Amino acid sequence: MPALASHRKPRTRLRTTTPAVGLTTAALASVTLLSTQTATAAPAKPAPTIEEVQKKVDGLFRQAGTATQKYNEAKSASAKQRDEVDALLKAAAERADKLNETRRELGRYATAQYRGGSIAPTATFFLADDPQSYFDQDQLMSRMTSRQQKAVADFRTQQREAAAKRVEATKSLQTLTASQAELRTSKQEVQEKLSEARTLLSKLTAEEKARLAELERKKEAEAKRKAEELARQQAAAKAEADRAAKEKAAGQGTGSGTASGTGTGTGGSGSDAGYASKAEKVLAFARAQIGKPYVWGATGPSSYDCSGLTQAAWKEAGVTLPRTTWDQVKVGTRVATADLQPGDLVFFYDDISHVGIYKGDGMMIHAPKPGANVREESIYYMPIYGSVRPA
Repeated sequence: MPALASHRKPRTRLRTTTPAVGLTTAALASVTLLSTQTATAAPAKPAPTIEEVQKKVDGLFRQAGTATQKYNEAKSASAKQRDEVDALLKAAAERADKLNETRRELGRYATAQYRGGSIAPTATFFLADDPQSYFDQDQLMSRMTSRQQKAVADFRTQQREAAAKRVEATKSLQTLTASQAELRTSKQEVQEKLSEARTLLSKLTAEEKARLAELERKKEAEAKRKAEELARQQAAAKAEADRAAKEKAAGQGTGSGTASGTGTGTGGSGSDAGYASKAEKVLAFARAQIGKPYVWGATGPSSYDCSGLTQAAWKEAGVTLPRTTWDQVKVGTRVATADLQPGDLVFFYDDISHVGIYKGDGMMIHAPKPGANVREESIYYMPIYGSVRPA
């Protein structure tokens, strides 16, 4: 019996239960880790309200407007720099032609002297590695004719001028390259802002879009109310000014006082009439553009951005405005909102990134933003920066 007992199979209970215990422990650890991660994970960010979406979209369009003005500025600078480079390259070519002609004349002197049996100092000068030092030798100058001396002097002058023009052209080209780089950057910025705004709008449901449209209507209604209030104030101010003028005229009577008053009045009236005449042309042009699409960087005739429209409209009246809102706001005379007259330019936002043409009664004609057309709108639709009378 003892011999048989030594051949019994070993017990396997511990080997079969150990892996099970290990698996259970791993599973418990995984469950615990998952539970911990779930508990500590940040809560999902709530969807933005429709008011927040409106604010975000308006901000993106405004940023796109600012980037558009940067683009317009860079494009204008690039065009100006290109003209300057072309002029410098032309001037450099003309200097090179003169230099080559003088070089040929010196060559003719050298050839003539060579045929005479020797290489004369003139030729030696022309062929020298350092003509300047050789030229400075009094012996050479004393043996040159006055015509030869003039040819050498002209050669030196033209060398300096040609070198200076080449340097100037190189610097101008570098500036042009920088302007073109800025142009590309501004263009990309506009496209990115507009793409972000469109993406945001595309995610709205039909109901959210309807609510957004309702917010826009309320904003427009409030802006219109403010425009009507401005129109009433302007009408009242004009009536008061007319009444005061009549009383003053009635009190002056006749004689020298009347002559003096009439002369002054006529001068002021003539100035006002001249501006009013130009403003009529500006507004007639602007009205004819109503319905055409806003396109950033466009100056007409089929589409416009805001400053492109104002520039084209005032050009119709014979007044040349700069390309950007930032430069247009510096033209003419600043006027208060209460004193606005038809034809005046009204600028918006602290960064002066938008402009419209005042048409009277608190209303303007402007190219609003991408996706919209040239239209009439209250000047109170956006925060006013200031206004100018261009002419």
